[in-house]
Amino acid sequence: MFTGLIETVQPVKSNVSSKEGRRIAIPLGPLVEKAKLGDSICVNGVCLTISELTGELGVFDVMAETVRVSTIGQWKSPTPVNLERAMTPQSRLGGHIVQGHVDGVGKVTQVDQGKGQWKIWIEAERELLDMMIPKGSVAADGVSLTIVEVTERQFSVSLIPTTLKETNLGRRKKNDRVNLEADIIGKWIKKHLDQVLPVKAHGRALTAEKLREQGFI
Repeated sequence: MFTGLIETVQPVKSNVSSKEGRRIAIPLGPLVEKAKLGDSICVNGVCLTISELTGELGVFDVMAETVRVSTIGQWKSPTPVNLERAMTPQSRLGGHIVQGHVDGVGKVTQVDQGKGQWKIWIEAERELLDMMIPKGSVAADGVSLTIVEVTERQFSVSLIPTTLKETNLGRRKKNDRVNLEADIIGKWIKKHLDQVLPVKAHGRALTAEKLREQGFI
């Protein structure tokens, strides 16, 4: 589990095909001091496990399914990636709960650069947008962000100077793709509502019995 507060940005050293999926090598920079085999590192929003350590270089074996649902296949040397270690029970939750389980890939449609902050619009699948609300949370490439607006096809986030300096989001431009993870609370709410509200595709209807089953009456 992570907080979405990036600790360092490091360049991908190599990203090669393997029998299982991909094998990626990334220098861990200041994170290497306490790193050990088996540790979880959130890399651009994807929870990966250190399989090898050579000096400050961390090696990660990535399954094919993870490659399929994320931007990992696009990471070429020296692509800069956001890194964050897993949180501990004593950690302050300065961002929001980030699992490192990518829900989908979004596409940057617009970047508005202001004096004090940037505003980025990201296109996403409807299923993801249904779990977002203004002032809610979302992780983009592992960065905990506050949602500004949500439309039928996209959402926007504001990037303050600290985020632009400490993450790779300041390098994002139109048509770039980013890993997205919706807030876990939004996921649970959507799942619960899907059980009680009418869903035409599944032929479900809202009835007194269904409301009673869910504890509403």
